Parts: sequence; C-alpha cells; structure tokens
Amino acid sequence: MALLETVRAERLSKIERLKEAGMDAYPARTGRTHAVDQFLENHASLEKNSEQVMLAGRVMSMREHGGSLFVDIFDGMKGQCYVQRDKLGESSYDLFVDTVDAGDIVEFSGLAFTTKRGVPSLDVTGWRMLAKSLRPLPDEWYGIKDEDERFRKRYLDILLSKDLADRIRRRSKFWNVIRSYLLERDFVEVETPVLETTTGGAEARPFETHHNALDMDVYLRISAGELWQKRLLIAGLPKVFEIGRIFRNEGMSAEHAQDYTQMECYEAFKDYEAGMEMVTDLYRTIADKVYGTRVFKIKDVTVDLDKEWETYDFSALMQKEYGLDPLAEGADWASALGKRNIPFESGAGIERLVDIAWKQIRKTFQGPGFLINVPVYMEPLAKKSVKDPRVVERFQVMIAGSEIGKGFSELNDPVDQAERFKRQQQLREAGDDEAQMPDAEFVEALEYGMPPAFGFGVSERLFSFLEGVSVREGQIFPLMRPR
Repeated sequence: MALLETVRAERLSKIERLKEAGMDAYPARTGRTHAVDQFLENHASLEKNSEQVMLAGRVMSMREHGGSLFVDIFDGMKGQCYVQRDKLGESSYDLFVDTVDAGDIVEFSGLAFTTKRGVPSLDVTGWRMLAKSLRPLPDEWYGIKDEDERFRKRYLDILLSKDLADRIRRRSKFWNVIRSYLLERDFVEVETPVLETTTGGAEARPFETHHNALDMDVYLRISAGELWQKRLLIAGLPKVFEIGRIFRNEGMSAEHAQDYTQMECYEAFKDYEAGMEMVTDLYRTIADKVYGTRVFKIKDVTVDLDKEWETYDFSALMQKEYGLDPLAEGADWASALGKRNIPFESGAGIERLVDIAWKQIRKTFQGPGFLINVPVYMEPLAKKSVKDPRVVERFQVMIAGSEIGKGFSELNDPVDQAERFKRQQQLREAGDDEAQMPDAEFVEALEYGMPPAFGFGVSERLFSFLEGVSVREGQIFPLMRPR
C-alpha cells in the first residue's frame, strides 16, 4: 500500500507538470482520425499518400531505442507509435518522457511509416494526454492471477487478457444470434416486469425488496416473464420472446449464479415435439455462427451437437437406478436417499425428494439429448401427456450431465392450473420456499382462453458450457462480497 501511495503521489505531481506546460490531463475531446485497426488496415495507402493521422489509446509499454521511444498503444487493438526527440522538439519530448507512464491514455499525431523490421507504425509529430492514470497496471504478460482479485478488478483482467475480451464479444454474438434467430421467424421481442407481487415461471427462492411509492413488498422475478408472456398469447400475439435478467436467491456453484441472463420464448399452436426440433436447430445455429463448430469439449466430455440427439425417459431412468417408480403412489424416496447418504430436508415433499434423487444421476448423461416423461407433480406449468396423464409434455436439454434449457407444451386449462397452484401453495406452507407462488390473476387470464402453445427457456449457462468455463467466469462482472 505504501508503494502504491508513492506511485500515486508521483503521478499526481506529473499532472501538475502537465498543467504547468498548459496541457489538460483529462480533456473532454480527442481529434482521433483512425482507430488502430483502421490505421493498420489502411496503412499502405496512408503511408503512400503521407496522410496526417491521429491515433489514441492506452500506453501499454514503452521501449527506449537510441534516444527515441517505441510506444505500444491499445484501443481494442494494439498499435505502435515511434516517438523521436527531433520530430517532437526538445520541450515536447522531455514533457512526454517526464509525464507519460504505462496505463496513460494518450493521443498521437503523425505519419504512417514502416520500421526496418517491417512493423506498420506511426511516426509521431505531436502528442496530447487524454487521461492520466494514477495507478500502475499489472504486468501485461502475467496479468492478475488471484481469482478473487480478477473478479473484483475485471476491467484490468479484460484489458490484459485478449481471450477474455474476445469472450465478451462472443457473449454479445451469442445473444444476438438467438435474438436474430427468433426475429427471423416472426417472434416479437417484449419486455415484462422485473418487479412482481408474486413470482412465477420457475421453482426458486426469490429476492425480496420494498416498493416505496406503492408501499408494498415485491419480488425480483425468477423467470424471464413466463406468465406475462402467456398473457400475451391470450392477447393474440402468437410468437413472443424476451431476453432479460432474472434473479434467484439461491446457492452459488460453477453452474449457478444469482443474477443472470435468460431467454424465454412462446409460440401458439405448437407443442413440445415441434419445440424439440426448433431447439435442436437453434443450438446448432448458435454453434455455427458463434464458434464455427458443432463439437465442444465440456467438462472433459466431447459433445457433438451435429449428431442425432438422444431421448432420455425420466421415469424409466429413475426406476432403473433406484428401484422405485416415480409415477407410483407411496414410493419411499426418503428411505432411498437415506440409504445412499444423500442429504435432504426433513418433511420434504415427493417433488423435492425426487428432484434430489434425479440430480444424483443426471451427470452420467453426456448428450446432447432431451429428458422427457417427468411426473406431473414436478412441473406445475406443463400440459399432461396425452399418452400418459401421469407425466407432462416437458423436455430438458441434456448436455455434459447438466440441464441446459427447458421447454414444454404449456398448460392452458385454467382448472388444472388452479389445482396445481393449490398444491404448490401447500408445499410453501410446509416450508418449501422454492415452490411456486399461486397466481390467481394468471388463472383468471387463462379463463379467457389461451391457445395451445410451446414455451422454451435457456440461460447463459449454455454460453458458459460452450466456452468451457464456469458461469461466473462467463459473466462480465460477477457479483462479489464487499471487502
């Protein structure tokens, strides 16, 4: 800390030196004519025509060479500037040497030229400070190694890591490929409330806050507007989607964050079988347009999205593993978990017990594939299967042992929906704070008639899986506990 304060003091004194020379250390405007990538792309013609150029960027390093300086700058792309005493003049060169440090953002004017080693560069004839840095950058070759420090100072991590900067660009492309895919198929992008009086669309513990103007407690949403988007189907909009932030007040892991981005879409007059076809095509499109490949290494597993996707029968798999039928009444799942020393909360309902049991075996399924035939009691928002009313028409995308997306034929029977909400309320009263909250106003909307529909949601977990990193690593600024 003492060293940092010494460096800051020195750099503050350099600001005073700039002021004395009549140069603002933080001007509002720059005369930049070219970004570095534009400069490099057009370097040959700029050099041939002796065209005056002005570049601006962060000084990453300076190397002295025979009384002159080679300065590497960065504005998203790295470029080289050649600073010479005889080109700048004695006073301007000395001011540069006395006041400019690595980390400063500087404007350089001059002419394009090529060094003896063939490096496209700018022969500097003038310079100006744009932003004086008060803290030294970490060594760009080593960056920040401590994970906690990297997340806290993500801006430095991004600055010093081309791979991380490129990941942010891919993240943007990932969501825009999804957006374009849906828009090209006539889906309408919508925005639904983030603050809700009841949370719906998922089973999760919500964040709570207080709305001062209305003097009432509200929740941050736990889904990207599922029940709101279904209201839009009722309203006559047959294809809608939202890409937005959702919030779940739950545990943290390599696959779980508390605030993250999710896409949810709904299409009237389609069912979950048609949805599986669309999702297969969507995931392959993401792979093609973002990564240029359909084969990924995820958690030491090779996943090929191009092969035929498998189908996994939930009830059959559970019966094979535990010797219990999740569709049968009276099955003792508590004993089955207890025999395997799998922890669960005392008094947990069958919904939670079966879910815990499933999570113990799902890691064995490489995928890509669809998990189907989940019991009705595990999904309060999906239609019962025509073939077997004990299960719902729901699928979950299975990739590398995890669930990476969920879709179903949407429940549009208001009487059935009211009964399932009633069961969720019983679970909440029994202490299950992840059970869904009943939404009487949504049931009322269903009573006006909602067309049969397919719904699907996928979160940024898919992005992190395709990147081969944790969800937190895949986020730009993951949440950190204050020091």
